[in-house]
Amino acid sequence: MSRDEAVALVHRARSLGRTVVFTNGVFDVLHPGHVRYLRDARALGDLLIVGVNSDRSARALGKAPDRPINPEHERAEVLAALASVDAVVVFDDDTPHAIITALQPDILVKGADWGADAIIGRDVVEARGGKVVRIALAPGYSTTAIVDRIRQ
Repeated sequence: MSRDEAVALVHRARSLGRTVVFTNGVFDVLHPGHVRYLRDARALGDLLIVGVNSDRSARALGKAPDRPINPEHERAEVLAALASVDAVVVFDDDTPHAIITALQPDILVKGADWGADAIIGRDVVEARGGKVVRIALAPGYSTTAIVDRIRQ
């Protein structure tokens, strides 16, 4: 969905007293670690919105030059098909700060591999009384490792 559609969804959810959870990432080659992470994020509230890096912003993160493998709209489509995901928004900024500012989620979720002080959008969420949650990653799952195995 578009950013404006996601903002409207958040307003509708809030008017019903629902808790909005947001997370973001590239989600290039979906694996069980992603599925478990998103399931755990969704369990924290009533609605999970996932921000997906555009192809351009994913490349700006310094991943391999041929990544992402799957185009942004295909990554968004696969994520949107998961039962734990209520909405997906593709963002083109280098960070998710602008989309987090627009959505104003109640809970911001990142993987535990992120330091608490390094989580972008923490300032926005905590300023409105929300919370930031770091979720442990499932060991043994990595898109980079999967891509490396395929290449071998």
